[in-house]
Amino acid sequence: MNVSYTSFVALGDSFTEGMSDALPDGSYRGWADLLAGRLAAREPGFRYANLAVRGKLIGQIVDEQVSTAAAMRADVVTLVGGLNDALRPKVDMGRVRARLTEAVETLAPSCKHLVLMRSPGRNGPVMERFRPRMEELFGVIEELAARHGALVVDLYGAPALGDPRLWDVDRLHLTDEGHRRVAEAVWQTLGLPPAEDWRAELPPARVPGWAVRRREDVQFARRHLLPWIGRRLTGRSSGDGRLPKRPELLPYPAA
Repeated sequence: MNVSYTSFVALGDSFTEGMSDALPDGSYRGWADLLAGRLAAREPGFRYANLAVRGKLIGQIVDEQVSTAAAMRADVVTLVGGLNDALRPKVDMGRVRARLTEAVETLAPSCKHLVLMRSPGRNGPVMERFRPRMEELFGVIEELAARHGALVVDLYGAPALGDPRLWDVDRLHLTDEGHRRVAEAVWQTLGLPPAEDWRAELPPARVPGWAVRRREDVQFARRHLLPWIGRRLTGRSSGDGRLPKRPELLPYPAA
């Protein structure tokens, strides 16, 4: 089957912006850029926009990104949002459902293929604490996809993407290998020929000793957890004042 996609718009937060798949210049690449490069290699004149900004809640994604994306009338639109809401100490999941519904109802008629995701989560105590909220969010996503004919990429259901080795030291964002696997998962969901098994689990890992694990925990808390808590308590976001990296639907180089 000859599948053609001439344009792609990505919406969301840090996951879609590309953290922590860092490039030499300090910017971030990520799964959406990787996917765009592969799509560009198939289609001359391919265009790509990435409106995602780190730290955004679902309400901000709807208010700041959805109408812009809908106006672009792209072949493919990906929407990943709501997880930042679910990870907050307090959240109104009813409001999250309402804003997600608003987003999907706006985007689905504006594009050929709307792609939603059940996001991955790093295995560990934080994941277990928030698992009920995440699964409630993913239930909403499944309902909306069924109602509006959207595609769903089930990253949450792939054990390999929970492996801590595919997550950055901040324990919140995927490594370059993790992003590469997500790009492959979306690629296959779009009906394109697979290049690899993105669900393949990593070889067994040697478990570090107690002292190493405690040192890593202390470093994580100091460098990442405490600043994250501080932003939550003061109402600040890592994305405050930050603009999307590709705000316009423009040609993109092939991978």
